[in-house]
Amino acid sequence: MARREIIQLMLGSGNHNCAVRCNDNLDWTSFQLKVQEEDGGLHLCPVWGDCRLQDLAYRYQVTGRCFDPGPTRYPMETVNPFIVRDFSRCIQCGRCVQACNEVQCNDAIGIGYRGQASKIITGGDRPLKDSECVFCGECVQACPVGALVEKDARYSVRPWETHKVLTTCSYCGVGCQIHLHVKDNRVVKVTGVDEPPNNGSLCVKGRFGYHFISSAERLTDPLIRENGRFRKASWDEALDLVARRFRQIRDDHGGDPMGVLVSARITNEENYLAQKFARTVLKTNNVDHCARLCHASTVAGLAASFGSGAMTNPIADLDQSRVILVTGANSSETHPVIASRIKRAVRFQGTRLIVVDPRNIPLARFATHKLTPQPGTDVAWINGWMHIILKDNLHDEDFIRNRTEGFDALAQMVEKYTPEFVAAITGIDANELVSTARLYAQSKPAAIIYCMGITQHSTGTDNVKSLANLAMLTGNLGIPGGGVNPLRGQNNVQGACDMGGLPNVFSGYQPVADVAVLKKMEEVWTVTDLSARPGWTATEMIPKAHNGELKALYIIGENPMLSDPDLNHTEAALKRLDFLVVQDIFLTETAQLAHVVLPSACFAEKEGTFTNTERRVQRVRRAVAAPGQA
Repeated sequence: MARREIIQLMLGSGNHNCAVRCNDNLDWTSFQLKVQEEDGGLHLCPVWGDCRLQDLAYRYQVTGRCFDPGPTRYPMETVNPFIVRDFSRCIQCGRCVQACNEVQCNDAIGIGYRGQASKIITGGDRPLKDSECVFCGECVQACPVGALVEKDARYSVRPWETHKVLTTCSYCGVGCQIHLHVKDNRVVKVTGVDEPPNNGSLCVKGRFGYHFISSAERLTDPLIRENGRFRKASWDEALDLVARRFRQIRDDHGGDPMGVLVSARITNEENYLAQKFARTVLKTNNVDHCARLCHASTVAGLAASFGSGAMTNPIADLDQSRVILVTGANSSETHPVIASRIKRAVRFQGTRLIVVDPRNIPLARFATHKLTPQPGTDVAWINGWMHIILKDNLHDEDFIRNRTEGFDALAQMVEKYTPEFVAAITGIDANELVSTARLYAQSKPAAIIYCMGITQHSTGTDNVKSLANLAMLTGNLGIPGGGVNPLRGQNNVQGACDMGGLPNVFSGYQPVADVAVLKKMEEVWTVTDLSARPGWTATEMIPKAHNGELKALYIIGENPMLSDPDLNHTEAALKRLDFLVVQDIFLTETAQLAHVVLPSACFAEKEGTFTNTERRVQRVRRAVAAPGQA
């Protein structure tokens, strides 16, 4: 009886037309028909059929309002780009506040005012668009009623009109598990799935950035350039042309003047096929992708240190870290779901956070210590930490003795990196350097998180090796909550590397120059004459196209005309190619220069797998059909 009365009070607290007044004496089905008759469906709740309050009203048979609803005190907020806030439907349960403050730790909303005037507010009671809100949508997913609704899905689709497809987000390297809600071959909504690595959370891109799937600008047919303009072609005609031109260039010049750029956006299976095509058909190891522009330093540095260029620990291990060192990574913007996990560890588990970055990144406000080195001085402050750890005898002697080599050379090398010497190079206060080094060394397990702020330097590989040395010096490897953890950028940059999308290795990082490996691959692939010469990198292919050494290039899901540093040089180089093929989902800046453009299917339109930043291999499932002939 008490629960029934509470539900009745909630129904009377606002615009909850999922039940009529008690004196209407209608059953549930009759009520739905009555409202549809009277309102034409225009004023039904936008989450009808997917509302916890409605479910409870049905469960306890509270079929009407015994209390007259009060007036709506606050107007609906529709100015926000992604979320509609309907205060007339808010039951002030506080779930959105808890989701924002305790799950995402963004502290963007709270409960304000008092008594009957209370409401969910942002700082200064501003609209969400003017607040600290990052539009992750955690509050929308937590809302049990229709008070918070995705703007684009509101009144455009009913829950029972869609079906859900479990797949993997295609934005960053976190690899969030998502449900694509599909109606009439269109993705109309995205929700997070309570599975690792994201456990239900998403960022603004993953939750709201799905409209590109059904964009009218998608490529739908193969295009062939004739007389300086594109015309539509059939797949047979386009593929015949590509095969004929590739064969002609290979037969006339061999495989060396040909190259393939694979992609961190496409699946593992597609990357494997693309690099196999380059090596077995075109007879070239000129295979590369965007990892060259982001984490090539990681692949080289960690492979040299540990044998594998990837995170040493799963993302969930951050919950067990006593100290987390974040350096060269603005995770709040690049990997928001991981940033939220770090913030929760600091706020609720007592984890100490050390941020070392020239910028004042959002994560710094959660940090116990914030160090601000001069850009490009990372090796110096890391060596300074190791000097302090050795001087204070805080290193892990057992780990060093049993699991490492070259310790004496390291100790000798860092001997000159005193706090004062490092302070002069980096600008970091010597006392802060000492206190943070001691904190890291004395708080095992300690995790290192880094990103492109470490790798994008002329000393990028050395930066990565130095972080690896720091972890080994303190024994923070092979333990939960420890490790060296690079955050990979795009959704499948780890998988593209693993599958052999690199010029010097086959799949599984097997060196192309190794005679035994070469023989093995020829037997497995049933081919002969695989090239033993390591191929050109992406940063070498463009200059070689410019000087005429590279004559043909097949680009899949990459856009050098946007990502390369000297776009005038890149444009001139691509225009000098004898033959350029671009395969993509849009007519990108690079595709506009191609001789043949092939339309791709996007992640929502195909089956396969992605490998996320922690090396988790996850399914990608087909939710909708690709447009046209893509």
